[in-house]
Amino acid sequence: MTTTMAQTMTHKSKLALLLWSASPDAPALCAAPFVYASAAAAMDCEVEVHFAADAVRLLAPGVATHTFPSANAARSVLDHMQDAAQLGVRFLACSMALHERALALDVLIPECTGAAGATAFVVRTLDPEWATLVF
Repeated sequence: MTTTMAQTMTHKSKLALLLWSASPDAPALCAAPFVYASAAAAMDCEVEVHFAADAVRLLAPGVATHTFPSANAARSVLDHMQDAAQLGVRFLACSMALHERALALDVLIPECTGAAGATAFVVRTLDPEWATLVF
């Protein structure tokens, strides 16, 4: 009996994205993670976006509002973030990244649902129910 690839794959219903290189200083990289997060959420996946390093600045008030993925983009990065949040995607800020940038969790945009450090993302990568992507 032959087993097909589809039969041997484990169904994953959860997706964790790590934003590391997507930052306000690299705006062309900022919309795609939220498009992927929205797509997964629309397919009934549980989705988390972990903001690490300089990506955490996207959660500061006004930053994503004034960040556009291209010069002719009609929608800001915040618009893409809000699309994902409306579909239930959770946004988690890295505590260490917040500290290094003198940002406090209680002043971040309302779409941010909490904090989670490196260990939390590593746990997701080790859990067979979770798929992970790094941007």
